[in-house]
Amino acid sequence: MSRVIETPFFCFFVYMKTTEESSNHQDLENKTVLELLDGINREDCTVANAVNSCIPFIGKLCEVIIDKLENGGRLFYIGSGTSGRLGVLDASECPPTYGVPHGLVVGIIAGGDGAIRMAVENAEDDTEQGWKDLEDFKINSTDVVIGLSASGSTPYVNGALEKCKENNIVTGAIVCNSGSSIEKLSDYPIAVIVGPEYVTGSTRMKSGTAQKLVLNMITTTVMIRRGHVIGNKMVDMQLSNAKLVDRGVKIICSQRVVDYEEAKRILLQEGSVRLALNYLDK
Repeated sequence: MSRVIETPFFCFFVYMKTTEESSNHQDLENKTVLELLDGINREDCTVANAVNSCIPFIGKLCEVIIDKLENGGRLFYIGSGTSGRLGVLDASECPPTYGVPHGLVVGIIAGGDGAIRMAVENAEDDTEQGWKDLEDFKINSTDVVIGLSASGSTPYVNGALEKCKENNIVTGAIVCNSGSSIEKLSDYPIAVIVGPEYVTGSTRMKSGTAQKLVLNMITTTVMIRRGHVIGNKMVDMQLSNAKLVDRGVKIICSQRVVDYEEAKRILLQEGSVRLALNYLDK
């Protein structure tokens, strides 16, 4: 959002960040625990509708990602702070959930992996480091890069997307303000306008929730379309713990006439639900 400021001598545009506007809730320190929880929840309930209005734009980005991945490309998320952490989280969960290789979906955060746990001072203000971090992965025009920034103006992300455009790399963005610089730099922007935060400017709240929802939608849709789900089951998930082995066995039992112990034996022998189902079909 922007508005015109006029003076007797000149006028200029000021970029207005709705994520930085004052909260709709006042005197928070005087509220009871239940009043605080109710207020936060009422604000959170508005996020899903804001995401829903962006589905056509999310869909266009998903189609591009599917095409790029089918032709040997990769998906990159790049961001700082909460946004960067959410990207790293989403990327890190793709291999265990869908059995895809590490490196197909990559999350990059300003300040490096150490910034996942502790904030790195001034990391997001470096306009050149984002591209350098992408270059470490030999980024190229077969890939897709999505910039994550609640404000839509993070220099680290801005600089990375600018260089991506110069190098013919398809870009997307997930932001929570309208008309931001990052939105304008991206080929497939998704602007989820959630409005002021419950605590003024605390974009780890509604803005972070909105970004997490969109990230869930993107990778889930992309992985389903790429064949990693049959029916509604994760047939390529990694069998990395007892819970997931049990889940896999139950999927096999629901899909084929076989008892639990035999299904477990075949699953552990074959290494995945998909391969176990194929084995039983021979």
